[in-house]
Amino acid sequence: MSKTDIGFIRQLETIVQERLADPVDGSYTAQLLSAGSKRIAQKIGEEGVELALAAAAGDKEEVIDEAADLVYHLIVLLADQGLSLADVANRLAARHAAADNA
Repeated sequence: MSKTDIGFIRQLETIVQERLADPVDGSYTAQLLSAGSKRIAQKIGEEGVELALAAAAGDKEEVIDEAADLVYHLIVLLADQGLSLADVANRLAARHAAADNA
């Protein structure tokens, strides 16, 4: 699997889970997780605003950078909460199925 493949997101989620279970000195992920839920939530807010501003400015490269930051911090937040992207995907699928049946 290439690092540019969407499958890298699964690999990143695994790395975050590893840092949660076994923190590595000097790891930003481990530092963020040890800072706690409030700090992680703040990062989500910051990155979301930065992404929105980049989109409003029409700067596609900045949108990519900020979206990457937001996805990373989302993965960290989910791990901190004992959740995963699979949980989010399942919820989206359930909503889609419910909308199709409405």
